[in-house]
Amino acid sequence: GRPLSIEDHRLVGDGVSFVETPNKGGELTPRYLVMHYTAGKDATSSINWLTNPESKASAHLILARDGTITQLAPFNVKTWHAGLSNWDGLSGLNSYSIGIEMDNAGPLKKVGDAYQAWFGTLYEENQVVYAKHRLDSESRWWLTYTETQIKRALELAQLLVRHYGLKDVIGHEDIAPD
Repeated sequence: GRPLSIEDHRLVGDGVSFVETPNKGGELTPRYLVMHYTAGKDATSSINWLTNPESKASAHLILARDGTITQLAPFNVKTWHAGLSNWDGLSGLNSYSIGIEMDNAGPLKKVGDAYQAWFGTLYEENQVVYAKHRLDSESRWWLTYTETQIKRALELAQLLVRHYGLKDVIGHEDIAPD
């Protein structure tokens, strides 16, 4: 396959598509990469939400569980992923960062032998992990990321950090703990 590259602030490579979001604005000179999880049903529903003007939210990339990537805005345009946020003396991280949303249901509830997402989907035991998020007081069940997704996330992060000379890769909870 064709390795990922960046041309004119757009990601190019196998399994990459572009769907423009209206939820963006202003010029961006990225200094950081911020990773998020979607807490959504699947990549398609997250893409639909982040391209809906009513959501007032967006990100640069959505990384699906199968490793496909959808870009919603060029990397030199601000997207609305960070909300009220602070990092390293800066506030409003939308103005300083590229946002990647990784398709993941987020926290789950144990229901019998299965694990249920807030939107109703049930997952098997081999798809979950019991872990404590560092901002939580106790552990909970989470959907795991796929191996393909993790590999792609690393490839993306390395490419973006190298291409834009980014200072750090941070999680949404680092910049917006509330």
